[in-house]
Amino acid sequence: MFTSSCRGGAANKPPPSKWRTTIHAAEAPALLSVDISSAVGKLLHLPMSRLSRHRILLLGILSPVLAVICHALVYATLTLLSHDHEKDWIFRLSASTIVMAVPLIVALLLLRKEPRPLSTSAKAGLAFAVLSLGLAWHPISDGMLRFQQIRHLSMHDVPAPLFDTPDISGQTQRLADQRGKVVLISLWATWCPPCRTEMPKLDHLYQERKQQGLVIFGLSAEDADTQQKFVRQVPVSYPLLTVRGNVPDFYRDVVRLPSFVLIDRAGRLQVAPAGDQPLEKVQAAVDVLLARSDQ
Repeated sequence: MFTSSCRGGAANKPPPSKWRTTIHAAEAPALLSVDISSAVGKLLHLPMSRLSRHRILLLGILSPVLAVICHALVYATLTLLSHDHEKDWIFRLSASTIVMAVPLIVALLLLRKEPRPLSTSAKAGLAFAVLSLGLAWHPISDGMLRFQQIRHLSMHDVPAPLFDTPDISGQTQRLADQRGKVVLISLWATWCPPCRTEMPKLDHLYQERKQQGLVIFGLSAEDADTQQKFVRQVPVSYPLLTVRGNVPDFYRDVVRLPSFVLIDRAGRLQVAPAGDQPLEKVQAAVDVLLARSDQ
């Protein structure tokens, strides 16, 4: 009976080997899906975990680029929103320079969460972020030059610094030779769109007023070949000067183009309209000096 009972009980169950085979076949898709998901997760987690460990180093390496982008975006936005570029340029330049420290600030915030002692990659990233602040010297130096330029161009009733320098054709032009005439000096460059736009208008002004004693010089820090290539496209009749001769820093230290220097018949500086003002204002200032007879 014992044997019969055992046979009867065994008859109600599948063989052990067949039972195990049935279980594996049913669960194979689920188990395969779990294995693939686990493998993919590990593959993704590996580079992400490495990036997380070296995030400060990565931020430090990108800090120079990020600092420049921050500066450009803020300056462009504030310039777009500005109602008077001449009055708020210090604010715009200061704000856009300050935001260049954003990558360093972010690096310092991430550094607070780093375990101590700091890893070599964290120290290197922080060093790169600190060094990126050196890029702020460029807008700072531009601001200093612009402040100096504004101070120079606001001078009036003082003798204009003399210069003698070759024009693009090689002929020497001397400011001292223009005594008794009204001299308008346009500080320009071929890469400056407003400069290129105004040159035909300046040439028209020169043609109309030269018989009344107006002299116009275009002064550029670019070489003669560069200016000659441009003049072939936009011809002008007034002399274009280089700075290869004796040209004082008064005319060289310029960061805002175009700009004008206005000199009366007695060789004294007079205040000229800013370069972003309509050329009609420049013409009006020239006409006032042409109407004066002081020598």
